[in-house]
Formats: sequence, C-alpha cells, structure tokens
Amino acid sequence: MTAIPEAATVVLGAMTTAGAVTTVLLTRSRGAFARAVRSQTARADGAEAREAELRGELRHLVTARLPASAQHLISAHHPVPGPLVPHLSGTEGGKLIDAVLGQFSEAVLTQRRRVDAAAWAAVRGTSADTQAVASRMQELVEELQRKHDNPELLDAFFRIDHLNEQLIRLLQKAAIASGAWPGHVRKDTHVPDVVTGAHTRLHGYERIRIVSNLRATNVGIVGRAAEPIAAACAELMANALENSSDDLDVTVTLLQTDNGTVSVQIDDAGTGMTPEERAQGTRLVAGERSSVLLLTELGDPPALGFPAIGRLVTDYGFQVSVDRLSPYNGVRAVLSIPPHLLVEIDESVTPVSAMSPLPAPPPRKTQRLPLRAHAPVSDSELPQRQRKQSQPLPGAQPAPSLRAPEPDTADAQWSDFQDGLTAARIDPETKDAT
Repeated sequence: MTAIPEAATVVLGAMTTAGAVTTVLLTRSRGAFARAVRSQTARADGAEAREAELRGELRHLVTARLPASAQHLISAHHPVPGPLVPHLSGTEGGKLIDAVLGQFSEAVLTQRRRVDAAAWAAVRGTSADTQAVASRMQELVEELQRKHDNPELLDAFFRIDHLNEQLIRLLQKAAIASGAWPGHVRKDTHVPDVVTGAHTRLHGYERIRIVSNLRATNVGIVGRAAEPIAAACAELMANALENSSDDLDVTVTLLQTDNGTVSVQIDDAGTGMTPEERAQGTRLVAGERSSVLLLTELGDPPALGFPAIGRLVTDYGFQVSVDRLSPYNGVRAVLSIPPHLLVEIDESVTPVSAMSPLPAPPPRKTQRLPLRAHAPVSDSELPQRQRKQSQPLPGAQPAPSLRAPEPDTADAQWSDFQDGLTAARIDPETKDAT
C-alpha cells in the first residue's frame, strides 16, 4: 500500500515538472513568434518605406531632374537638381535612375546636334546664295557710276554701295561661322590696307581712328590670310562700335613687336564685359569647340561675330584676345599676326594689293576733294607710302561737313570714295563667285 502513494507522488512530480517545462517552452515560443511577427512587420514597413522613397525619387526624376537636364544642355545657367534621397544612389534603384538621366541627356544632345547641323547648313547655303546676289549688285552699282555723272545719282550710288558693303559683311560673318570659307582670294596686302579696308565695311566707321606705329611701311599679310584677317578685324571693330555710345571713338592701333609679330589693337570706351561674358568670348575667339558649336548656344538671335573669328583663328593660325581692359575701361581686343603670315612687299614696283583701289574714271580738270565720309585720321596716324601708281591711304584727311557734291567734282569725289571702300572688295582678276 505504501508503494502506491510514493509512485503517485513521483508521477505527480514528474507531471508538474513537465508542465513547468511546457509552460516555459510555450512562453519562449510565444516570445519568438511575437518577435518574428514584429520583425516581419518591420521588414514590411521598411519595404513599404523604401518603395515610397523610390516612387518619390522617380516622380522627382520625371518632374524636375529631366526637364532641368534638358535646360542645362542649352545653358549652364540652369542647374540639375540632385536626388531627393541621397542614400538611394548606391542601390540598384538609384543606379537605374542615374542611367535613365544619362541616356536621356545623350538622346537630347544627339537630337539637338542633328537639328543644329541642319540649321547651320541652311545658314551656310542661304549666305552663299545671297552673297552672290550682293556681289552682282555691287558690280552693277560700279557700272552705273561710270556711266553717269549726275551728282544726285552719284550720292545715291555712294549710299547704296556702302549699304551693300555692310550686307556683304553680315553675310560673310554668317557663312564663316557656319563653316564656309571667307569667299575672297587676296594677294599679298599691306597691313594698313587690310585694316582700313575692313573698317569701311561698317556702319559708323567714321568713329574709328586708325593709328599706325609700324616700324616699316612695306610689311604685308600673305594673300591666303589677308581676307580672313580683314574679316576678323571688321568683326572686332563692329563689336567695339556696337558696345559703345555713338559719340565715342574707337581707337585702332597697329603695332610691331620685337619678335616680328604685328598686332591690331582695338580699344573702345564702352561698358565692358562681365566676367562671364569675357570667359565665353575668350573661348569663342580662341576657336574652342568651333567644330561642335551649337547654333542654339549663341543666343536669340545668334551672335555670330565671335564664333566666326574663332573659325578663322583655327583655320589660319593668327590669335585674338578680348579679355583685357582698354584705357577707357571698355574692352581691348587684340589681333596678333605671327611672322609666318607676314611678308615684305616690294614698294619699288607697282603694288599688287588685291585691296588697293579699283581704276578710277578718267581725270577731269577739277580739284580732287577728300572723301566726305572718311574717318578723321591725321597725317601722322597713317604714314603715306611712296609707291608707284599708289593712292593715299583712306582716312588721310579729315572729313569736310556733309553736303551734296558739286556737279564739277562729283566724279572725283566718287573716285576718292573708291580709295577707301573698295579696299574690301574682290580684285577683278582674282574674285571668286560665291
């Protein structure tokens, strides 16, 4: 009888112990389950948060970053915003977003280049065709002025011819900027002839004062570079005129350095350029990226003067700078002609400059009058070379007051006009149809 209670006690004890163990195990199991549930919930919440971040980043990409990237390709003034969530950049989603942005930019730039190339081609073709018409108009005006001696007609021819010179310069600038050649073939030409011929192509050229400090009067520019340098000088002088008041002069100084370089220094009294404009102008006139320059990068309407200069600098090997201050706090532009583009011209023979005056009409028994529209350049500013059959350099005399030409001096006045204006024209023996 005694063994039964003892056995029962053992069994009850075992059952109690088992129950306690079971209770502990159940408690631990519930804790583990609860922790697992919480972990799963946290992971789910984290995944939801990451998905929300990714959705927000994609929305930011579409609404802000892609449009800003397209604007940035047009102008660096438009910054491209970064990602909303920086830590996404290292994830797979962030890398995909960066790839989308890069491919979008490349696609837009490729399309812009294609459209821009077509636009440049249109500019080039239109400029060439219009230049040809303007050249024929110039020939017609010259023919008419030789046939008529009516003073009113001669005055009209004077104005038409000068307007046509300005038109040809604008067309030449557009053609050069678009990749065409300058369009003229020159012979070896005296440096002062190149500069004076260039300045007569401009509206307001009477405001330009030309001072020659050249050591020798026989220094010239080789034929292949004469017209490109004339075109570049014209654009630099035009920029100086356009960026200074109508009552202010522009000073052009010809200098010869010890190393043989000839410099054309152009000083204006305008407002100058901002640091950003100076940096952009420096890049453009140096010819940087001239082969891939986009028309849409040049403003509306496009400013083609500096890009045209950059093309010429790249193709012909002279240098241009526009990053200096003039003595009048405006801009000093300097065109430097290296020795390999210079030549000594024999002044003992008839000059062969393609920029020299065309043959004048037969002389009449009248006194030749100075060109009434010449710039006021003194005798000391442009020394006169003693050459056979040569004419004085344009601008050697101050301009008299504006008035209608007298009938008996009309032809002589027109001939004086030819001395300066035709310095920028095509030589009859070497002109090339554009």
